[in-house]
This record gives sequence, C-alpha cells and structure tokens, in this order.
Amino acid sequence: MTSRLLAVRPGRKAASLLATAAVFAAAAACASSTKSATGPAASPTVSTLAPTSGSMSQGADSSLHMITNHGHRLAFHVVPGHLPAIVLDSGGGQDSSYWKNLVPVLSKDTGSEIITYDRAGMGDSDEVPGPWKVEDAVSDLDAGLQQLGVTHDVVLVPHSEAGEIATYFVNDHPGVVAGAVLVDASLPDFYTPSELARVIAANQDQIAQLAKAPSTKQTRQLLAVAQNYGPAHQAYHQMTWPQDVPAIVVASAKTPFDTSPADAQLWRDAQAAFAAHAPNRQLVTAAGSSHDVPLDRPDVVIKAVQDMIAEVNRTH
Repeated sequence: MTSRLLAVRPGRKAASLLATAAVFAAAAACASSTKSATGPAASPTVSTLAPTSGSMSQGADSSLHMITNHGHRLAFHVVPGHLPAIVLDSGGGQDSSYWKNLVPVLSKDTGSEIITYDRAGMGDSDEVPGPWKVEDAVSDLDAGLQQLGVTHDVVLVPHSEAGEIATYFVNDHPGVVAGAVLVDASLPDFYTPSELARVIAANQDQIAQLAKAPSTKQTRQLLAVAQNYGPAHQAYHQMTWPQDVPAIVVASAKTPFDTSPADAQLWRDAQAAFAAHAPNRQLVTAAGSSHDVPLDRPDVVIKAVQDMIAEVNRTH
C-alpha cells in the first residue's frame, strides 16, 4: 500500500493539502509559525478594512479585519450576524476563499455571523518561517476570535487538516465552541503508530526532492509541516474531543486516499470511531464526494451546519 503523498492533482484539487497522512498529499501545506501559544505573551491587535474586495472577498457584507498576533498579521473575514457564530477553517494549503460559495448561503439561511480566515502564510496573512506547529495555529485562531469579540457560542467547521487545530482549540479554550461540524477532518484515531511510521517512510525521498526544488510559498509551507510531522502526530494520536461539545462528522465518500484502499479504510474507521465515542455525535457520509466535500457536496455541509446551529440553539 502506498500513499500519493506529494501528488499534485489538476484543477481545484491541486492546491489542497490533505490532513495528516494526507498532509503530504498535495501541493501545499499549512502555514508555518515560530512562536508557541504557550510562549511569551504578545498583545494581539486588530484593524478593520471594510468591505473586502478581490480574491479574498466573502461577499458584499464582508469586512476584513487584520489581527496581529506574536508579530505577524492575520486576515479574518467577517459577515455580520447573530450568535451562534460560524467559524469556517480551511484545510491545509487553502485560504479563506475556499468557502466563498458557502458563506453567502450560510449567512442567508442561518442569519449567523460568519467568520473565515487565512492561516499564517495563506491568502492575505503573513508568512512566518520555521516548522509549522498546531499550537501556533491555535494561538492565531484564538487571537482572532478574541479581538473580534467572539468568545462563546461558536460553531466550528474545520475541513481536513484544520480538524487538528479544532481538536486542540476545543481542549485549550473550553466554553468557546458550542458545537462543531468536522468536514472529512484529520482525527486522532487515524494516526496509529504503524500508519504514522509508514507515512513518514513513504515520504522521505519526496521530501528530500522538494527541499532541492525552487523555494515557493507552497514548498516552504509543505516543508514546514514535514519538519515536525512525526512527533506532532504522535502527540495528536493521544488527543480526545471533549464529551460536552457536540459534533457532526461529515465523511467524504472517497477519503483523501482514493487510490489506497487500506489507507482509505483506516480514514473511514477513524471518522466512525470518533462519532461513536459519545452520544452527542453523529456521522454523515457525503455520497459521491472526494476529500473536497465543501466543493463537491456543499449541500451536505450546509445541512450539517444548519443541524448543529439548531442543536446549539436548543441546548443554549
């Protein structure tokens, strides 16, 4: 069984970085960061530019807020509305524009505040050198939400690699997230010791070749993820999701491993196991979808978010 870890697919798939073992599966990676959330405190600042324009625009009512955290600037896009607020977090190698078709629909259908953002090194956010650390990504998300005044009743919607950020975030910041929709997300159960060792071994040559390639934003980000991939995912395998935070797991039909049946089954098993861990979780499969469920089956994602909004409104 082999992984297509650095395979670049044409069209819309070319930019997507699949979470975790699929983290190496595409042409880009999550942004890097050098300071940990547990490092020296820095006061985040925010400036507002409204409305948004250009490729990062999330609609006519969207405003761009530039958040400063640990010396780098992060672009947060906000469509006004009421609580619960919906926070959409893209998979590796994607910026906030990944959600551009869902934002207006969710805004109209739910009336909720909609927040999307560019992780460090993506979109309009600053690139930060060094190995990518999930703690830094959690710190960036926390800084943005704090500065936007969104401190409770959040429905978090992570796709792919962003599932790792979501898992750490809900543990580190209890009371902020009221519910989540995990869209073919990278989940801890997937990273068994044997799978992790196999993925690392399978990618050694490809990572070495990438290091010799011309330096671009995409290659720098991919290498940043690769630097700490093993230890980071050993730790992630031990993580759990809080029992009191409801979640809907939206699984793709093909998984990130549509050419590797064994990997695909392990991915599916991880999704199912997560959903079975607590009675306030459910599993939904997006029939006919690739790993890019928000692009292939936006209707499934929208329905899951609507259902979670209803659940949060019922229980809060």
